[in-house]
Amino acid sequence: MTMSGPMSVFDIAGRAMSAQLVRLNTTASNLANAGTVAGSRAGAYRALRPVFSTVEGRPGMATVAVDRVVQAPIEPTRRHDPNHPLADANGDVWEAGVDSTAELIDMVEAARQYQNNVQVLQTAKTLTLDTLRLGQ
Repeated sequence: MTMSGPMSVFDIAGRAMSAQLVRLNTTASNLANAGTVAGSRAGAYRALRPVFSTVEGRPGMATVAVDRVVQAPIEPTRRHDPNHPLADANGDVWEAGVDSTAELIDMVEAARQYQNNVQVLQTAKTLTLDTLRLGQ
């Protein structure tokens, strides 16, 4: 994907922060649904994953955008629990296809990348203000 106008450091970091926010939101949704059960494989929750794409500006400059959010390929787990109110005719329920440990790691990584971009914006702001002060 190509951006029509020139990109500033603020555009690049802002888009990256927006993408990481989507990543954090999908991870939060996955963690909230971990351990949930359904009465069928088709009805069980599957983890969500954002799909990123590169957004190119002028040569040597690029940032990221979220193309779409897809279901992860982790299959739900069948568990025999005939006393569960959602159990099917065989007495089985299906647990959400979510790996909680992987989700927590992903959340920490996304939060760190978000914070890194906040620092980029703070540094760019400081440098811009310092440059303006030099001209006075």
